[in-house]
Amino acid sequence: QVQLVESGGGLVQPGGSLRLSCAASGFTFSRYAMSWYRQAPEKERELVASISAFIGTTRYTDSVKGRFTISRDNAKNTLYLQMNSLKPEDTAVYYCNTQLRDMNFWGQGTQVTVSS
Repeated sequence: QVQLVESGGGLVQPGGSLRLSCAASGFTFSRYAMSWYRQAPEKERELVASISAFIGTTRYTDSVKGRFTISRDNAKNTLYLQMNSLKPEDTAVYYCNTQLRDMNFWGQGTQVTVSS
């Protein structure tokens, strides 16, 4: 079955960096687009970044452009999110996502807290 397992979250000071990872299994990773979403307390889940299959075209929500980088290693079946210049408003639970056969699959999430 499809499994997505995020890691790499934690507590970081404003201006700091974190790299999130998402280990994928149960499907042919290289053939599917992948995304990172986040959900802050009392807010709706929002799309942060996405990367296409094969050629790896990337897209970002405006608030993270120039600070976050999404990437994938198809040999390792792993999705990454490099987050630099972190701000308190980036605090959220970050989720890995893919869509297969019109179904959404999510990981369990990893908490990112940006605070001094």
